[in-house]
Amino acid sequence: MPRTALRICPLCEATCGLTLTIEGSTVTGARGDRDDVFSRGFICPKGAAFGALDADPDRLRTPLVRRGGRLREATWAEAYEAVATAIPALVREYGAQSVGVVLGNPNTHTMAGALYPPLLLKTLGTRNLFTASTLDQMPKHVSSGLLFGDPFAIPVPDLDRTDFLLLIGANPVESNGSLCTAPDFPGRLKALRARGGTLVVVDPRRTRTARLADRHLAPRPGSDALLLAALAHTLLAERLAAPGELAEHLLGLRELAEALGSFTPEAVAPACDLTAAEIRTLARDLAAAPTAAVYGRIGSCTVEYGTLASWLVDVLNILTGNLDRPGGALFPLPAAGPRPRPAGPGKGFALGRWSSRVSGHPEAKAELPIAALAEEIETPGNGRIRALVAIAANPVLSAPDGRRLDAALAGLDFMVSIDPYLNETSRHAHVVLPPPPPAQSPHHDFAFNGFAIRNQARYTRRAVPLEAGLLDECEIHARLVLAVAGLHGAAVPDAAAAVDEPVILAALAKEAADPHSPLHGQDPARLAGLLTGESGPERRLDLMLRLGPYGDLFGGADLPAGGDARPDADAQPGAGARPDADGRPGADGRPGGDGRPGGDGGAGGVVGEGLSLARLLAQPHGIDLGPLRPRLPGVLRTRSGRIELLPDPIAAELPRLRAALADRPAALVLVGRRHLRSNNSWLHNVPALIGGSNRCTLQVNPQDADRLGLTEGGRALVTADGGSLEVPVEVTDTVRTGVVSLPHGWGHDREGARLSVAAAEPGANVNQLLDGSRLDPLSGTAVLNGFPVTLAPLP
Repeated sequence: MPRTALRICPLCEATCGLTLTIEGSTVTGARGDRDDVFSRGFICPKGAAFGALDADPDRLRTPLVRRGGRLREATWAEAYEAVATAIPALVREYGAQSVGVVLGNPNTHTMAGALYPPLLLKTLGTRNLFTASTLDQMPKHVSSGLLFGDPFAIPVPDLDRTDFLLLIGANPVESNGSLCTAPDFPGRLKALRARGGTLVVVDPRRTRTARLADRHLAPRPGSDALLLAALAHTLLAERLAAPGELAEHLLGLRELAEALGSFTPEAVAPACDLTAAEIRTLARDLAAAPTAAVYGRIGSCTVEYGTLASWLVDVLNILTGNLDRPGGALFPLPAAGPRPRPAGPGKGFALGRWSSRVSGHPEAKAELPIAALAEEIETPGNGRIRALVAIAANPVLSAPDGRRLDAALAGLDFMVSIDPYLNETSRHAHVVLPPPPPAQSPHHDFAFNGFAIRNQARYTRRAVPLEAGLLDECEIHARLVLAVAGLHGAAVPDAAAAVDEPVILAALAKEAADPHSPLHGQDPARLAGLLTGESGPERRLDLMLRLGPYGDLFGGADLPAGGDARPDADAQPGAGARPDADGRPGADGRPGGDGRPGGDGGAGGVVGEGLSLARLLAQPHGIDLGPLRPRLPGVLRTRSGRIELLPDPIAAELPRLRAALADRPAALVLVGRRHLRSNNSWLHNVPALIGGSNRCTLQVNPQDADRLGLTEGGRALVTADGGSLEVPVEVTDTVRTGVVSLPHGWGHDREGARLSVAAAEPGANVNQLLDGSRLDPLSGTAVLNGFPVTLAPLP
């Protein structure tokens, strides 16, 4: 008989609750969980295709080890023995920096990806960390670090209560949202308009999101920072700035006004290809709205001035008094994040604490630009990367100049990859460790709850028993941690427990030694004995929940009966935390917590006291912890203890932006695009998610097509810094003149990959048009949007 099981969807940032239909051990259907406290039954095509992804016949189900130049099936013991032999030997001979680590975007969608990579990095001792962040959101981390002192203190728009929403370079109707976890984003935008609110979209394409808008502005790509600077200038020059209660927390308001003095609407209008009147009207409307939120995403991040644009988004929220207030932009407070601590000056945020070996790229948030990975492998000398650990990463497709990186990976002494597929990157590995299908893994969103528009907690255990021969994903990661230290997995029967228990004891010892902790002076071993859970990862989750902002502190107050832990109807947010090497929330170098008197929102007490793993398991549809609440000044960890409006790195970058006012724009620039049935390069092997409008085509405006001799269905040669691509042409007026659009994540045509469905319609890798030289200098993020191209028709 078919049965049902609950599972949080791991396929995008919306984190919707699913109800799976299961026959035997096979997922035969998926629908939205109507009782989920956050998503309330919403589901997108990706979630509906959960079963097809789970049962993909191309998924690897046994480890692979390279022997005689070929990858062959092996036992888990053989795979870990290969790792334990190779990596420690390379470290002994060449040092810790001879090993690099690459973390792909799917890491943030799994429990294992949140819990174990910090331990892996600590064990290896390498600074050569490269992640998908420098292809995506790193500018926002950097701007938040500079403004607030914490790169994870990222405010999110209060979608359900705002009166005016300004979206810059964001297409959440198709992406489902990013750095803003919101199930049913389209429904929330429609609800905004239905209650009389205003939606303004700034995007060079008339996207599905733009079609919902009251107003759509289509500026020249890459001009986002100029437009935002002009909006801020207008607010200041016309005395429309009204920070309100934020004023006492601000540092540098006068200096900010001086720094933006030359960015008048008249000065920036030609560069943006908008009128000065359009810019002034938008600024005035933003200031006049009862509440408003400005939200920028990948279109404003992966451009030349991505960090400046991300900074200016929050400057606008600050100047209008909408930061940290209901209806504006607020800081979430995740259940597994750090507990509020006393407010006050912190250590601040620094860039460039070390640099990459070859080109001297400064680190940002302990990461180096992934665009520099190939040169770090290729270039001889002390510190050259000789071994690589790639976890859920496919940089051959996602990073600039995949051909160069492809060749560099082939020259590594050793590579290990955790990946369910043999893809364009993992095909180079000497060892491939395949995780089980998602239905066979438990799930809690450590990362995305830090960006959620409503505080809630949800956890689902595996919906299907672990298939014979497979390892639990957390066990795979834990054994890898032991293997890189030279310990063979076979010698440690329960690697997860061996790794997790020391983490738990270390975290509790820190709590016991911390005079600010409610557990100060307690016995760590006794507290560890009170934890529940069927595995090491569950015990760590229990620990985080108990120590977190709503936790029971090992015997505190209980939650009220039922799934609603709200002490009142207006409870609210905090900051996204990640578990670090000691397993303690916020221990990754972030000063944890908020520290407002009486708890996080100043309302007295801690919101929703009593949370633990047992409480969460008793509420399978989740626990609602209430809407977001103001948190300032507790989230601030700057050295001044205030919002530093004009940090030195930003001030030093503004002259470069000012010089851009005189630049002659390129005749034609390229931007990427999203599709609802896709997520980067992940999902092109699922038949239900490809075809139709999800195609790799070059979208061209009819006027540009006529001028260049391009026709619908014809082919074009696109050329840029990194080379040329032949692509099919789609003529459409949804893209403005002077702009063409090609989606990312395609290019599944490399020999040796095992992606049969994707290979049948491989598409073209847009990132091959880039050579990696175009970076946002403050964050090291690759410029993937708004770069110049030339087009020529092909016969």
